Amino acid sequence: MFFSNILSSVLTRVVVSSMKQTHKHRYSTRTRQNYTDANRRPYTLRYAPKDVKEQESKVISTNRKDAKAIAVAKLQAGEVIAIPTDTVYGLTCSANNPEAIHRLYNIKGRHELKPVAICVASIEDVRQWGETDHLNDELLGELFPGAVTLVVRRSSKLNNPALNPGVANIGIRITENKFIQHVCEAFQQPIALTSANKSSSKSTLNVEEFKELWCELGAVFDGGQLGLSEEQRAASTVIDLSEPERYKIIRWGVSVEKIIKTVERHNFRAVE
Repeated sequence: MFFSNILSSVLTRVVVSSMKQTHKHRYSTRTRQNYTDANRRPYTLRYAPKDVKEQESKVISTNRKDAKAIAVAKLQAGEVIAIPTDTVYGLTCSANNPEAIHRLYNIKGRHELKPVAICVASIEDVRQWGETDHLNDELLGELFPGAVTLVVRRSSKLNNPALNPGVANIGIRITENKFIQHVCEAFQQPIALTSANKSSSKSTLNVEEFKELWCELGAVFDGGQLGLSEEQRAASTVIDLSEPERYKIIRWGVSVEKIIKTVERHNFRAVE
């Protein structure tokens, strides 16, 4: 009887102790969980992930005093950058740098046999990089700067084998956007230009619309919202003036009616 009472007392103590430990463990786990849940959200909001910070640091306002210098340095280094034009945002790199051209195509997901245009600063540049003897200064002055890509025979000076291989013609732009004009003037070389979006996706009117490309770019130059209408996404009108007194609209875009009237006033006729 005596030993029975001792055994019963020991078992009772063991059970009680076990219950206390279990309760303590549950309380501790619940407290830690509540603390973690309560503090996780402020931590996340306060500290952005490193890769997000790095991407956002690539976005540079075109109003910054050093924006042009940064853009030129990126182009000279063979990087691909995003830049505003007078129609949509574009991806650009040095037109005479084969590695940069390959990088441009990879970022866009574009087939390398699909041509890209070049952008320059002046009509003198148009004549240097394209064969334009049959186009007078008055006509070129009415077309440029503007939302038009002029297709002519490429000059022998534009000899980058990676730029539109096997294509005899080249599309040339002078945009009305002052920032890209100033970049072209300072760079003193043609820049390859295509819209800032994945191939077959719609063109973009603000930098947020191609945010998925930021990580692959050397810089993103933010010129603000370029337009509000869907018509703006049509981009530039591409017109072939490679043959004397003949024209062909390759892509119907912004201001196409005005462009047609201009070339027809200079005795160019549509190719049937």
